[in-house]
Amino acid sequence: MTVNDDSFTSWKNREEIAESMIPIIGKLHREQDVTVLVHSRSLVNKSVVSILKTHRFARQIDGEELSVTETLPFLQTLTTLDLGPCQIDIGVLAADYKTDDRGLSVAEFTAEAVAGATGENKIERRDGRDVVLYGFGRIGRLVARLLIEKAGSGNGLRLRAIVVRGGGDQDLVKRASLLRRDSIHGQFQGTITVDEANSTIVANGNTIKVIYANDPSEVDYTAYGIENAILIDNTGKWRDREGLSKHLRPGIDKVVLTAPGKGDVPNIVHGVNHDTIKPDEQVISCASCTTNAIVPPLKAMDDEYGVLRGHVETVHSFTNDQNLLDNYHKADRRGRSAPLNMVITETGAASAVAKALPDLKAPITGSSIRVPVPDVSIAILSLRLGRETTREEVLEYLRDVSLHSPLKRQIDFTTAPDAVSRQRVRLLVPGHPGRPARLRRGVPDLPGPGGLIPAPRHPSTAARRTPRPRGVRASCCGSRPWRCAAAPSPSRWSRASPPPPCCPHCPSPATTCSSSTGSGSPCWRGDSAGTPAGTSP
Repeated sequence: MTVNDDSFTSWKNREEIAESMIPIIGKLHREQDVTVLVHSRSLVNKSVVSILKTHRFARQIDGEELSVTETLPFLQTLTTLDLGPCQIDIGVLAADYKTDDRGLSVAEFTAEAVAGATGENKIERRDGRDVVLYGFGRIGRLVARLLIEKAGSGNGLRLRAIVVRGGGDQDLVKRASLLRRDSIHGQFQGTITVDEANSTIVANGNTIKVIYANDPSEVDYTAYGIENAILIDNTGKWRDREGLSKHLRPGIDKVVLTAPGKGDVPNIVHGVNHDTIKPDEQVISCASCTTNAIVPPLKAMDDEYGVLRGHVETVHSFTNDQNLLDNYHKADRRGRSAPLNMVITETGAASAVAKALPDLKAPITGSSIRVPVPDVSIAILSLRLGRETTREEVLEYLRDVSLHSPLKRQIDFTTAPDAVSRQRVRLLVPGHPGRPARLRRGVPDLPGPGGLIPAPRHPSTAARRTPRPRGVRASCCGSRPWRCAAAPSPSRWSRASPPPPCCPHCPSPATTCSSSTGSGSPCWRGDSAGTPAGTSP
């Protein structure tokens, strides 16, 4: 057998193993709300080649490619355990198993590692939460795709309705067609059926009611069986509390804006300040795409080095707000043809930093230019740091943050010399149509917002280097089981020392916490050995 034949045989064997993993991953996701990851990359709804490429990504973390032959035994073991809703990283499990010298079998090691999400410690599955999209433009359709693709067992977020203004004949068919095919993000991954008689779109089995209304005051959502719902306003028409509060109609409990909020509307960047949401807050903003791009790396740099001042330069793709051809526009220069011009414009990202990072006292300035590409933007941060460092130290620190910190869902890292914007198109992260901040040579390169899965604040360097159990994290807060989502500051501990109380409602580390993090999420705690002790809904 030649070398080429040997390589091809190996590839076919790995393909066969990856094929066998797909039904296991799907069943865990559908029946137990378990999301399987490899180094924070989800394997749910992935193809054979995508699973193999995700395993190959491990080279950037462990220095060598991770084989599906190594992770399959861990995946098979998960099917034998009484797991509750959680996220389990089989890449981390495989890496930690290699360094474990206790002689445990894969089954024994896995059962111990995920003990905090099994049996009496597991989170009980809850009923799904209704979601309504107010508006069905570019952002609305991408959010719809994500909600549908991540529906799982149906016990999470469930897209129940879309509210739009009437558009005449064939309106429903045209809107379904736009959901089915996107010129930038490609085909919808699934099937879509239109029921004009009942004004519904059925996407991957999710029945979505299309409600026609010209104003929020016209809709009573309870008439459609919608209760306690989260309404996502992606129109941008209302951005202050007074305007957004119009959505708080019967059946609506919370309002989320997909644009920067004005006035006292909280601008939330997950992984940075999501833990500041008050339980009774009904109106929040996801901030802007640029804000979501720069705030996570800015926070990481401030935590480690201190930031004295900074400037952000954004090179932004054109948007629907600009004109296709020259025409009148109320804003300066935006009336000029978007596909033909670079257009200098303003950005509110610098001022939005103060809302997301109130503890950052450094002045941040900003400038922006729109360029003739339809998707992906670049944000370049220039920072004056509080202490001396080297380029190599900063790069290593940012790489570590992107791989191991709670901000790894928001920050990515690459050293590819040929990285360009086009390769970031069509890569969606859960919860928001965009891409995570991409770091190259220490600067944010390809920005975009983070996911819906919250991540707590970034810990100090000393805390990050503390030995810790790894491999499983609670779906309630998107973190690992030794971190409390309700804690006002990082609280991480080693196997040898007990954790502090996770929040004011927890009198001691080992007691059951019944508090809410502000989004209905429970806390993780630990026992005296630093292992997960369970959760309380």
